[in-house]
Amino acid sequence: MRKQFLFMFLALIVVNTSNAQTRTTRIGYIDMEYILENVSDYKEAKAQLELKAQKWKQEIEAKKLDITTLKEGLKAERALLTKELIDERETEIKFLEDEMLSYQEKQFGANGNLMHQKASLAKPIQDQVFTAVQDIAEAKNYDFIFDKSSDLTMLFSNKRFDISDQVIRVLNRTDKREQLTKKQLKDQEAKESLENAIDENPALQDRQKALEEKRTAREKLIEDRRLEQEAKKKEYDDRRKAIAAEREARKNGTVSEPAKTDANKTDATAKPAATATETTTTEPAVNKAEERQKLYEQRKKELEERRKKILEEREAAKKAKEAETQKANTTNN
Repeated sequence: MRKQFLFMFLALIVVNTSNAQTRTTRIGYIDMEYILENVSDYKEAKAQLELKAQKWKQEIEAKKLDITTLKEGLKAERALLTKELIDERETEIKFLEDEMLSYQEKQFGANGNLMHQKASLAKPIQDQVFTAVQDIAEAKNYDFIFDKSSDLTMLFSNKRFDISDQVIRVLNRTDKREQLTKKQLKDQEAKESLENAIDENPALQDRQKALEEKRTAREKLIEDRRLEQEAKKKEYDDRRKAIAAEREARKNGTVSEPAKTDANKTDATAKPAATATETTTTEPAVNKAEERQKLYEQRKKELEERRKKILEEREAAKKAKEAETQKANTTNN
């Protein structure tokens, strides 16, 4: 079957080439599995189906546990039972095993409920994908579009021929158009035109990606500078408050207390007046310098910790905002 398909494919290419030698044959491909995983309706329905399959598995495990309990009970009591009772127990166990295997096949077999519900779940989305692929092929003059996830073997596929993201955008546009106002619809059409131009021109796509990276780097630099300015301002305010507190303490006489103590000790030991004066004026100055240095180091450390905390809070807020935006987009879709 695959050889026949390949032969027909080559024949079509030859016919197409002979009828339109002036135009290059355009070939693209999609990845149906990738598209389905990025469609919100399919993901929600798939999650519900997985919950149902998990419930089936739990029921099967409960049946297996019951069968195991019966087997162990029969093994322990076999010596005390008559042949008729043993046969009756074994028949019951065999019936339960057959029932469990039948239930497992019914739910998870090749033609079981899980496979049927998966197929019915993907069918509406696949129909939409086929319609979108036809629209893209007609609008952009594609000659062949293949499904990478199908039985067709693709030994190599260049990423630039993958139109899966285009198909996803078409599906999302169809859902969003019904909820947009005229102005929003106009903006959406302009955005779609830009996306189509990027799809058609790989160089433009690379340029757009480079611009996005530069813009992200610039925004990060501006944010870092702003945080640095806030940190410097905070450091300045803390230093100013520390100086004001020191002046207030000196004004109230709190700082001069060590000087008085040193003077009393000097008089008791009968030192010269000049030496006592020098001691009382030098030692407090040294102590105050050390205190200011310690206070500065402590403030600097607190400021650095606060700066890191601000960065972490802003990063967490940014991630939360992105998550809310993504959730809102998913809900709108």
